[in-house]
Amino acid sequence: MIPRLPILAMLAAGSAVAAAPEAHTGPPEFLLQLTLLLGVSALAAYTSFRLRLIPIIGFLLAGVLAGPGALGLIRDPELITAASEVGVMLLLFTIGIEFSLERLGRIARLIFLGGGLQVGLTIAAVTGALLAFGVGAQNAVFTGCLIALSSTAIVMRVLGERGETNARTGQVSLGILIFQDLAVVLMVLLIPMLAGQGGGMGGVLLALAKAAGIIAFVLIAARRLVPPVMEVVARTCSAEIFLLTVVALCFGTASLTALAGVSLALGAFLAGLLVSESRYGAQAMGEILPLQILFSAAFFLSVGLQLDLRFLVGNLGLVLGAALLIALLKVLVTFVSVRLLGERTPTALPVAFGLAQVGEFSFVLAVSGTALGLSFAGLGERGSGVFIAATVLLMAFTPALSSLAGVLTARLPSPLPVPGDALPAAAPDGDAPPLGLPVAGRVVFAGYGAHARLAARALSRAGKPYSVITRSPDGASELQGRGAPVLIADYTRAGLLRELDIASASALVIADDDTEMTGRAVSVARSVAPDLTIITQATTSEGFHGLQALGAQHILSPKKEVVAGILDLITPPEVTRADIARHLADHPPVTLSATQRARCEHAEHNAGPVTPEADVCLECVALGDTWVHLRVCMTCGHVGCCDSSKNRHATRHAHAQKHPIIKSAEPREDWAYCYEHGWTA
Repeated sequence: MIPRLPILAMLAAGSAVAAAPEAHTGPPEFLLQLTLLLGVSALAAYTSFRLRLIPIIGFLLAGVLAGPGALGLIRDPELITAASEVGVMLLLFTIGIEFSLERLGRIARLIFLGGGLQVGLTIAAVTGALLAFGVGAQNAVFTGCLIALSSTAIVMRVLGERGETNARTGQVSLGILIFQDLAVVLMVLLIPMLAGQGGGMGGVLLALAKAAGIIAFVLIAARRLVPPVMEVVARTCSAEIFLLTVVALCFGTASLTALAGVSLALGAFLAGLLVSESRYGAQAMGEILPLQILFSAAFFLSVGLQLDLRFLVGNLGLVLGAALLIALLKVLVTFVSVRLLGERTPTALPVAFGLAQVGEFSFVLAVSGTALGLSFAGLGERGSGVFIAATVLLMAFTPALSSLAGVLTARLPSPLPVPGDALPAAAPDGDAPPLGLPVAGRVVFAGYGAHARLAARALSRAGKPYSVITRSPDGASELQGRGAPVLIADYTRAGLLRELDIASASALVIADDDTEMTGRAVSVARSVAPDLTIITQATTSEGFHGLQALGAQHILSPKKEVVAGILDLITPPEVTRADIARHLADHPPVTLSATQRARCEHAEHNAGPVTPEADVCLECVALGDTWVHLRVCMTCGHVGCCDSSKNRHATRHAHAQKHPIIKSAEPREDWAYCYEHGWTA
């Protein structure tokens, strides 16, 4: 706990500084720029919503209007650039979370063959065309490198808006984009060599070896280091600690790869893979998504800020011609590359149109190349302006190009299925439930406390399917051990509930012991699924009316038997009240006898009743261990293994939590024990 006196002293000191006549009373310049950035982003998102446009277009246009070439509202390019880099990192981090090393291995052919064909053929085509028009070889290759790259941020955002990230189109696009990010490493090393500088081939090979070593270390860490760390952090059940750890992992991995010359975005993608190898990918996604949205808006604004409207108007014909030629060449080359992979036209066409723009990392290459004397298409000083203007236009029109690809694909004749074709291989991913958790037609428990445990077991006996969303690693381990579907995630996140399609569930039982979390979960669930049956519990009359106002239809109170009430509402008609009563009789609350209560003051104040949190030792389940006997804590209901067991979790819990009384949780045993006084009765 922080002492109060230092805080008061700091406040007093702050007041004294504020009162000083020479003190600066205005807000910092960066704060004004940041406020303008957020305000413009919100206005752009709202305008895009009203006009039924993808927000990307709104952010790009808002950046153009707010930039120094138009209204001049945002004048600090370094702040915007830093925010945009963070946005790209967080976007790639979330994409990495959605994948796994196993899934990445399945698209290795798309990455190295498809991406290699697309990048290699694009550089070759651009270089050959420019050489034919008399452009020098160095500038021709430099221009080919700039054009070969596509925008990972924009392409994946458009695919996400269309729900195609996990479709075959999304997988092929991602494979090519990953190779492009890898190719950036070589391009960064190649550009100084084109300008007559750099360390030669030896330096290139050394840098590539270092980058490969860093990536190999990251992939090994995905299996060995990160999952245990995530387990420890998740067991704190602290959203703050979890979020800080996830962000530190993202930024740390990206920084580590950047030291080896690999792009920050690729490092962030690898960090996402690290998290995906643990059980906490969905929870990490829910925590990071609000930050990703904020900084991604900054990225798209930063792209628009770089467009000078005066230059565009003065060179409109040249810019439009360059943009058209780049789009046509990239569509053609990418289409051919994807077809050479064996993919059909309905897959190749959307991928080709989706990757027709120029990528964000091309800006980085353009700046370093221009500083070394290279120019876009041999245009000299005008080359940089033409490249930026054409790139911004292509990025802005990416959603329109993707829509055009959809129209053209719809007009293609439906091909007959061919054995061994690549397209059907993606079908299992499309048929899989969102985030691996089946929801449609099921009872979904949000939280897995004592009441939810008993109700879930009764549903199992009745043969009624259910799924669980919980933040508890121990509860998830118990469910996984029984083969029950469970997802570790924060069920107060609207994006998670939408992705799960929670509206298709037969009922949502919000069984969280935290009153604040319960209210937040009810509010979010009702906003996502207005017609969903929501069952929850309230401990006070104020809580009852508050949950009712938030939209919960069935609110159970402690005056009723909560578990029985839940089962009454969600069990099928063939399950009678007698069946429920028999089930509850198998899991009664635990109390101490009068004789036991009289033994000491600890027993008198911890007599129960308490509801055992489980009929297993959850900590042993999480470790994959077994136990001999079970003991229940008479203070909180914790169930742990006995001292004859390997881990002695009951005793560890009693000492750590200062809960002195336990009782046997074994059938036909009724004794209790006090750790403080050492008696058994």
